Amino acid sequence: MEPVITSFLDTDMYKLTMHAAVFTHFKDVKVTYKYTNRSPQKTFNKEAVEWLKAQFLMLGNIRVSKEELEYLKNTISYLPLAYLEYLANGGFKAKPEEEIKFETKEVEGKPGHYELDILVEGLWIKTIWYEIPILALVSEAYFKFVDTDWSYDRQVENAYAKTQKLLAHDIVFSEFGTRRRRSFKTQDLVMQGIVKAAKDANKTNLVLGTSNVLFAKKYNVNPIGTVAHEWMMGIASVTNDYINANKNAMDYWVQTFGIENAGLALTDTFGTDSFLKSFYPPYSDGYIGVRQDSGDPVLYTEKIAHHYNEVLKLPKFSKIICYSDSLNPDRAIEYAKVAHEHGLKATFGIGTNFSNDFQKKSDNSVKSEPLNIVIKLLEVDGNHAIKISDNLGKNMGDPETVRRVKQELGYVERKFAGDNEAHRWAA
Repeated sequence: MEPVITSFLDTDMYKLTMHAAVFTHFKDVKVTYKYTNRSPQKTFNKEAVEWLKAQFLMLGNIRVSKEELEYLKNTISYLPLAYLEYLANGGFKAKPEEEIKFETKEVEGKPGHYELDILVEGLWIKTIWYEIPILALVSEAYFKFVDTDWSYDRQVENAYAKTQKLLAHDIVFSEFGTRRRRSFKTQDLVMQGIVKAAKDANKTNLVLGTSNVLFAKKYNVNPIGTVAHEWMMGIASVTNDYINANKNAMDYWVQTFGIENAGLALTDTFGTDSFLKSFYPPYSDGYIGVRQDSGDPVLYTEKIAHHYNEVLKLPKFSKIICYSDSLNPDRAIEYAKVAHEHGLKATFGIGTNFSNDFQKKSDNSVKSEPLNIVIKLLEVDGNHAIKISDNLGKNMGDPETVRRVKQELGYVERKFAGDNEAHRWAA
């Protein structure tokens, strides 16, 4: 069996920036991550399970090469030198046989159908890398052994056509598809289509790059990413301070990379209302904008525009809003208009619609739905880790801690019409 994941760089860029921040501030912190299938109707067979066991173990063979280190040093120039030296001296060495706890449970009344129970445990600095490879492998296993009613036909052409449509409307976007890609090959084909369309349209400046560092390197585009919910969740959990969690997370981030490299702020970990209470200078000046990842995108745009333009009195179009939640070209075009109407520059991170958009081979009119799977922090140094977000469907973690923190923060419950997590990409 050949390994699917063969490079340290086959991950999203924000895992590497967060790895650097954890290395800088939290070397001794222990964590537990938990896998969740938000589309529980999709189960696995024995062949998929056995293949995954073997693929997980092969992650232990990955090392950071000199060429990869040189690429990181030259391309993500603000990574701390001490972090790069840590990698160069063999600091990264996955031990999946110790760090990945993988069990299965047969579904009651459905012999041969299994639910996956995956935990990752160990030092944060040693385990942070696993999330994206595990998710990518789980998705690949499902579509290799369970749902096989699909083909690679026209994947390059489809990505090309979507990119053409986006560029015709001058949409600025990045490819964000690693974690839920149908397969490694799919993401490679998609990148071929995106890059070719951008060159043919003479609009390569509108394609910012890809979140996948390996494909950024292969296709000579920028690796894109700043931070994930994991960072805010981890800081809140290790300090047990949810009132100041967003501010503390930004402080640690800026101390690691400098205010000039703060990037985009992710606002919804504990609800955007809570985040905005901390989002004043110097943070609001240093961060180039915000990323929308849950809730109603239009209401979110209005809220962010009000904060930037009315509360902070910043000039219109001086800040960016990056939409990254369940996008397709039509939604991107729609939200770009909304952002413009509210004085914000729009960018987009489009993931699953690029890397896992297939029809059934037996009936091309029926969509072959992607999995909706996540891996999130469960515990940090023995404390519960939670995520609230801007809609109910994305709440995660210990229910009692979620309830307590919502009360502490004065969180207002909202349900968004687009938050059917079991069938997120059904349309």
